[in-house]
Amino acid sequence: MATPRNVLQTPENPPPGAHHRVLVWDLPTRLFHWVLVGLVALAVVTGKVGGIYMTYHLWGGFAILVLVLFRVLWGLVGGRHARFRDFVKGPRAVMADATNLFRRDAQRHLGHNPLGGWSILALLLVLLIQAGTGLFANDDILTEGPLAVQVSKTASDALTRVHRLNQQALLALVAIHVAAVFFYLAVKRDNLIMPMITGRKHWPERIAPAGGHPLLALVLLLVVAVMLYLLVFYLFPPSPSG
Repeated sequence: MATPRNVLQTPENPPPGAHHRVLVWDLPTRLFHWVLVGLVALAVVTGKVGGIYMTYHLWGGFAILVLVLFRVLWGLVGGRHARFRDFVKGPRAVMADATNLFRRDAQRHLGHNPLGGWSILALLLVLLIQAGTGLFANDDILTEGPLAVQVSKTASDALTRVHRLNQQALLALVAIHVAAVFFYLAVKRDNLIMPMITGRKHWPERIAPAGGHPLLALVLLLVVAVMLYLLVFYLFPPSPSG
């Protein structure tokens, strides 16, 4: 019996023809996603509240930078669907995906679709700019980034303006990302949330798992964190007057 088209796709109600639960998102990719969600929320809230909470804002921004740099590396050596070459497609594929966006019978993608792939790149770029400029930013009151003393006040102020403007771009992209998830859930009846929790997605064919090794991910994360910490706090330490 065919599955009604208005039935939400869940582990109990998979889409028609989807008979296998295939591993899509490996554990490092899933942990990256949800930890990043928490850190971005922390950074936004503490940045708005300010005051004594700016310490958490600074460390949250540092952690975001570590995660984004890790994700760039994981996009090169991680699991099949976490790699950039799997979801970064050319203009023709993106236009075809956008044209069929509102069709329920449009081609399904096991990982990110072409349009979603470029939105992921945009998010990573905006997060990189946000966390990077935050290292040099200041609020003209009490708080400044750990590398603000390494540049002139004029340069720090300019990077602070970029940091504040880029925040709006970040919030807009996050809103679009969340809206897209709920669009797929409500309109296309495709639950994108559960695969990012369980790692698995219903698919017509049996596909061999191709997730990245968690130990490799841990090593990469530690290397990035240690190198960035040494770069920020030891290679360029605060001046004695600061």
